[in-house]
Amino acid sequence: MCRRFTIVSRLLLLITGLTGVQSTQAEYGINFPTPAADVAQEIYDIHMLTMQIATFLLLVVFSIVIYSLYFHRKSRGYQADQNFHNTWFGNWSWVIVPALVLGVDLTIASNADTVLKKVWDVPKDEKLMDVKVTGHQWWWEFDYLDHGIKVESRFVPKGKSGDLYLREVDNRLVLPTNTKIRFLHTSADVNHAFWVPELAFKKDAIPGYVTETWSELNREGVFRGQCAELCGTWHSRMPIVVEAVSPEKFQEWINNQQALKVAAAEEAASSKTWSQNELFTKGKELFETKCAACHQVNGMGLPPAFPPLNGSPVVIGPIEGHLKIVLNGKPGTAMQSWAALNDLEIAAIITYERNAWDNKTGDTVQPSDVKQAR
Repeated sequence: MCRRFTIVSRLLLLITGLTGVQSTQAEYGINFPTPAADVAQEIYDIHMLTMQIATFLLLVVFSIVIYSLYFHRKSRGYQADQNFHNTWFGNWSWVIVPALVLGVDLTIASNADTVLKKVWDVPKDEKLMDVKVTGHQWWWEFDYLDHGIKVESRFVPKGKSGDLYLREVDNRLVLPTNTKIRFLHTSADVNHAFWVPELAFKKDAIPGYVTETWSELNREGVFRGQCAELCGTWHSRMPIVVEAVSPEKFQEWINNQQALKVAAAEEAASSKTWSQNELFTKGKELFETKCAACHQVNGMGLPPAFPPLNGSPVVIGPIEGHLKIVLNGKPGTAMQSWAALNDLEIAAIITYERNAWDNKTGDTVQPSDVKQAR
C-alpha cells in the first residue's frame, strides 16, 4: 500500500513538473526589447552571452546534483566517502572551480568594459544634435537646443491611453535616425533617471548638475521607457516615449513645431480682450495637462502634499494672491513657479481655476493682468 502511494505521489510530482515546464515555455519569448541603436545591440549581445554561459553552467551543476542524488542515495546502500577531501580532486577543486568562475567573469567583463566606455564616452570629433533632458515632478522637458524648440511630455490619464496607461505621453520625444544625438541630463527638483532600453543607457538627472550620454538610432519606431529613479509620490507617472523617424520626417516635424511656437507667441502677445468662455476652455485643457497631476482633474488634490483647489482660499480669494503663487510658486512645497508659461496660458489657467467646480467667482483674468503682475 505504501509502495503504491509512493508511485502515485511520484506520478503527481512528474505531472506537476511538466505543467510548470509548459507554463515556463509559454513565457520563453520574454526578453530585452529589440535594440534600436548599435551600442544597445552590443549590450544586448553581452546579455545573451551571459545568459548562454549561465544556462550551460546551470545544466552542468544540475546534472551533477541530480546524478549524485540518484546514485548516492541511502536507499541504494551508498556509503559516504569519509576521505574525499584527501583525494586529488578534493584538494584541488578549491582552486580549479574558483579559477573557472573567474575566467567566466573576465570573459564577460572584458566585453562589458569596452561597451561601457563606448556608452559613456560621447564622440568629440563629430557634429552631434543636442537634446537637453530635464526631469520634473512628475514630467519631462525636452529642449532641442539646435532648433530652439521645447517640448513638455506628461503621462496620458487613464481612460485616454487605452492599454498603454502609464506608458503613453501627450508629447513624444521625436528623434531622427542615423544621427548622433547628445543628451544633456539635469533635474529641476529631485533625482530622476532617463531610461529607454532600446537607446542603450540609463542616466541619472541630478539637480544642479548636467551629465551627458549619446545614442544613434538605426531604425524607425516607437520606444517606451520610464523614470528609473524613485522620485516621489507619482514616480510611476513619468513614462518616456521616443519616436524615431527619418531625417526628412524629423525636419518636417521641426518646421511644424517652430510654426506652432511662432503662432502661440503672436497669440499671447496680441492685445485682444478674451471672453471668459474662451479663457475657461483654453484653461481647462492647460490645467488637465499641466496641473491635474498634482491637484487632480476634479480639483480635490491629494492632501496634505497637494491641497485641493476646489474651495481653496487662494483660488477664491483676491486675484493678486492667486497670480503671485502661480508666478512665484510656494517655497518649501511641491508648488513650483509657472512663470515660464506665457501670459495667455497663465490667464487661462487662473480663469479656469476660479470658475471650475464649486469656485463660481465669475472672475476673468486677462493676459495684460498677468503681464502687469510679473
